[in-house]
Amino acid sequence: YHVPPVKLPLSIVYEDEDILVANKPAKMPIHPSMDNYYNSLANALAWYYRDSGNFIFRCTNRLDRDTSGLTVIAKNMLSSAILSDMAVRHAITREYLAIVRGVVTPASGTITAPLSRKPGSIIERCVDFEHGERAVTHYKTLETKNGHSLVSLQLETGRTHQIRVHMASIRHPLLGDAVYGPARCPISGLCGQTLHAGILGFIHPRTGEYMEFSAPLPDYFEKLLRTLS
Repeated sequence: YHVPPVKLPLSIVYEDEDILVANKPAKMPIHPSMDNYYNSLANALAWYYRDSGNFIFRCTNRLDRDTSGLTVIAKNMLSSAILSDMAVRHAITREYLAIVRGVVTPASGTITAPLSRKPGSIIERCVDFEHGERAVTHYKTLETKNGHSLVSLQLETGRTHQIRVHMASIRHPLLGDAVYGPARCPISGLCGQTLHAGILGFIHPRTGEYMEFSAPLPDYFEKLLRTLS
């Protein structure tokens, strides 16, 4: 479908003839939708490639609108097919940082809880041991401040809302998550869950070389951590 080119902030971490890695800000959807037709990462890239011919948006690891951080976009069909196969095989390394409520106990561990769509909702997911799809999240607490924890999370699988549902299921929802936890947040104007895709690693689809990228915490994360101290 046609993606309207729109001049929007765009942070490119890496680019070659096959792939582009972008650091997406929070509150920016990955692709256009009915209510977000002109403010997505796809719109920004359509503007970036506006002089290069037909633009086709091929994003491999989609992030929620309110999740900031790294995502890889394939620039041709071959790269897209190879990266998509890696995603299906869980061969893409993804590490996130989140601020969650409470002091997580134990401080590190693995959450294995299958997920499915919540009955009656087209958006929400829930833990469903009878009908859900396998979902595994590894976590480690990095620091604790004033009843909140900064947690590193590594996905073994990539289900929709996996981190948000898994952390809520152990009673440590993400700060600012209006769907799976209390939305109240110490920073006025912060909307959405405090989740950042900080590390992304994969084998390059053409060269076969392993590549790993990192993105620093966004400013609002740093401000929030100072607020909680």
